[in-house]
Formats: sequence, structure tokens, C-alpha cells
Amino acid sequence: MTLPPLEDALLAVDGRVATLTLNRDDVRNALTGTRLIDDIVAVAEWVNRREEVSVLVLAANGAAFSAGGNVKDMAARGGDFAGGVAEVAERYRRGIQRIPLAMQNIEVPVIAAVNGPAIGAGCDLANMADVRIASHRAKFGETFLNLGIIPGDGGAWFMQRLIGYQRAFELTLSGRIIDAEEAKTIGLVLDVVEPGQLMARTMELAGRIAAQPPKATRLTKRLMKMAQRMELKDFLDLCAGFQGMCHNEPEHLEALDRMLARN
Repeated sequence: MTLPPLEDALLAVDGRVATLTLNRDDVRNALTGTRLIDDIVAVAEWVNRREEVSVLVLAANGAAFSAGGNVKDMAARGGDFAGGVAEVAERYRRGIQRIPLAMQNIEVPVIAAVNGPAIGAGCDLANMADVRIASHRAKFGETFLNLGIIPGDGGAWFMQRLIGYQRAFELTLSGRIIDAEEAKTIGLVLDVVEPGQLMARTMELAGRIAAQPPKATRLTKRLMKMAQRMELKDFLDLCAGFQGMCHNEPEHLEALDRMLARN
């Protein structure tokens, strides 16, 4: 299997599970001022072309999951934050806003293994996954307003879909940082484990999903996403079409054979 060339991240494949690891601990895996935006987008596009991959795990090396934007660049008005209103806006469109569009279009389930602080755009990146599993060291913060800016990467769109408008509003407008246990209580993360167990727990879930019939898995994720914005009648029509496809796939007949053989 040919992997895409990456500069600031690592990609590994084990069976039907691909793992993308942010690898810029020197800047706490900041998304701006590095090549992580390009790397994330490249892997998102790559995984859609690889039928042999059923799950993508998003992890990070170092003390932090991601610090989001590079604050030093912001203070210096450099990099992605240089220039006037129109210039900065265009850099956002051509830069960090590519991540939510790419993540939203990933066809396979995405599990984020959050090892440490996920702050600002780093929190939003975790929220773009389908599932989040956190270590006890993880922290989550929509801290944009603390710096006099907004969630310019689309974070407000994702968070309220995970935990509801009221909780998302409070966290975003207060800029409060929460620990992993509170994140689990409000439904932002699925599970919280000891740091040494984070990847094992993540891979356990990834393996269970990857063991499912791959084409039906991709269609089911698409249905879950579409259900958020479709009327019921239109959604049922879509389900009927997808189910017709599934009933005519070899993987369906193979699954039936396995079930009948056990009985």
C-alpha cells in the first residue's frame, strides 16, 4: 500500500486501521506555522481512495494533542496571521479551513485519541472526529475569545452538534478549559482512560469497527452524517437505496453465511 508523503505527521496502517499521528511536539502540535494542515488534508483524501482502510485513528506525539494556532505567530502578526482583513480572511480559507472540509468528507469512521491538551483549533480538530477517547491528562478548550478572536476554523459548527447549543455556547463564550472527566460528563468524549491505556482502548474500538463489513461501514457513516440535515422522508429514501446496494454486496452474503454457520 502506497502512503502519502507527510512532513509533520506520521501515518501507519495495521490491518484495516490507519493511524495519523501529529508529530510536532516542539510546537505542541500547532496546526498553523507547520505542515500539519497539508498532512491532515492529504490523509483525509488518501483514506477515501483506499478501500482496504476501514477506520482512521487521529493521535498525537508529545505532551499535547494540539495547541491549535501558533500564538507566537499571532503576536508577531506573521505567517497565517499577517496582513489586513482581506488577506487574513483569505489565508483562513486557503489554510486551516481546509481541515474541517476534509474531515467532514472522510468516508470512514474517525477516532481521535486525545493524549493531552486540545486547545482552540486543536479542540476543534478533535471534535471533527466521529468519536473521541481521552486520557486523564487531556483538556479541552474553545479559547478563541480569550485572545479576542472567533473559532475561525468552524469550531462552533462542530461543538454544538456534539453537546448541544447551550453547553457549546457556555464553553465557547467563557473560554473555559475543561478536564477529561467533565468532557465525558457532557458527552464531548466517549471514554476516559489512564494515559498508558489510551492507544490500547482506541485500537480496541477501531478494531471492532474495522471488523465490520467495509462497504456497509462507509455507507452507515454516510447515513449518520446525512441524518443530521435531512427530512425523515428523504432520509428513508436514501436508506432504501443504500440498503438495496448492501443486499447485493458479497460482504452481506458472507456475513449471513458466518451467522448461519454459528447457529
